[in-house]
Amino acid sequence: MSEVSLKEIVEYGVIGVLVLMSIIALWATLERLLFYKYIKLVLYTNKTELEIDLSKNLTLIATIGSNAPYVGLLGTVFGIIITFVQIGQSGMVDTANIMTGLALALQATAGGLLVAIPSIVFYNLLMRRSEVLVAQWEIMQEKKENKGAQ
Repeated sequence: MSEVSLKEIVEYGVIGVLVLMSIIALWATLERLLFYKYIKLVLYTNKTELEIDLSKNLTLIATIGSNAPYVGLLGTVFGIIITFVQIGQSGMVDTANIMTGLALALQATAGGLLVAIPSIVFYNLLMRRSEVLVAQWEIMQEKKENKGAQ
């Protein structure tokens, strides 16, 4: 297998994984936003059941957000290794080739950060919305208990 094809496999493979991760994170975020928008708190009689339903897919979003930089870093490391192998095999130090190889390798890190940052922001926003919904449910339960006690 030549270095060019190996380089393309690494480049497109890492970018492909990052694109897949971003699509999954976006899907999970949209699913949660729609769920939170249309949830009927009055249907829940058990707080744990509510918390379980509210937290679905949040771990997935957090996992993508925390691992995307590592996937990008892995692509960068592979890109740098491939660049050095090419330099070693050619026996010549061509600054343009080195800079191009390193720049292409670093795009994987940038891609990982572009997936991770919004994922973590979405996770934090969704967690806060989940906490607010639980608090609203608790207030609703207290009002029910107060009405029943009167």
